Amino acid sequence: MKLLEYEAKDIYRKYGIPVGFGFVISSPDEIDGRIRDFGDEVVVKAQVDVGGRGKAGGVIIAKTANVREESKKMFAKQIKGVPVEKILLEEKLPIEKEYYVSITIDRSRRENVIIFSSEGGVEIEQTARENPDAIRKIWVSPLLHDIPSFMLRNLLGDAPKELAPVINDLYRVFCENDGILVEINPLVTTSKGVFAADGKFIVDDNALYRLGIEVNRDLTERERRAESCGFSYVELSGQIGVIGNGAGLTMSTLDMIEILGGKAANFLDVGGGAGEDRVCSAVKLVAEMPGVKVIIVNLLGGITRCDEVARGIVKAGVSQQVLVRLAGTNEAEGREILNKNGYKMLPTMDDVVREAVDACKGAA
Repeated sequence: MKLLEYEAKDIYRKYGIPVGFGFVISSPDEIDGRIRDFGDEVVVKAQVDVGGRGKAGGVIIAKTANVREESKKMFAKQIKGVPVEKILLEEKLPIEKEYYVSITIDRSRRENVIIFSSEGGVEIEQTARENPDAIRKIWVSPLLHDIPSFMLRNLLGDAPKELAPVINDLYRVFCENDGILVEINPLVTTSKGVFAADGKFIVDDNALYRLGIEVNRDLTERERRAESCGFSYVELSGQIGVIGNGAGLTMSTLDMIEILGGKAANFLDVGGGAGEDRVCSAVKLVAEMPGVKVIIVNLLGGITRCDEVARGIVKAGVSQQVLVRLAGTNEAEGREILNKNGYKMLPTMDDVVREAVDACKGAA
């Protein structure tokens, strides 16, 4: 889950990373009497989980005397379709130079990778295109809880050495809080020292409880329902719904859809031993996704019984065409149930995927 900026900065602060003075409001009425410690100008930041919020009007600089009115306008906005429910009011820092630093996992090397650039304040992808020499990387073993000083020197190059302890503290944030990604963009030098002027932190969903977070805000309502049912579920953007049992079989189905020119709408693994009610819930969940024109159910019957799967499909009774491939335990009984109720059971995965792709092309 991606934390909001103020949440990330709260964690940064606990690890000694300097952040600008500021506070979060949920209403302009909460400003009264709290801005006397600001200078002439205040940075008004919408706390929304979207990229490019600055370009979308989610970050502005306001005169301190006008901050209440500007906050009121900000609360009335939607930033890329997301309503503004919280605003971070922060002091305007006297920035001298902006840098970029992020830490994530390099799965191919099985190490943590730290990315640093002397060009902060812009998207790292843009820097990579326009000035790749400005980007430096080091890889650190996950067994290390601090970055060796010689590696930090190599990372920083000619950048100020004062950045080193901040980057090391950020590494500790990443390691000790189950991070997927931490980022400061920009990390700034000022006349008052080094500050994290922004903060991004993506946490492993399985570790949210360690931060006291009970609800994953990044999940859609369908994703929450899938999680409560125990499904492995990912929403995509195609027209062909996919239900399988086992990650390998389900992923193979998605791959074949892509190879044959179709687009999958989702990944849903019902798991082993799925009974009638579980299959029914899965089919209904996928059928509710906007744009789904046909649903593939591709299951192997081991501990899963094909007749139970067939009953679940019939019980769901969705309006979309459901194409089925079942093989294994009670396969004949499952085929009989499906045939009696007007559902098409095909012999192979290739057959079921081809028919689904053709059905979508015909409906286009």
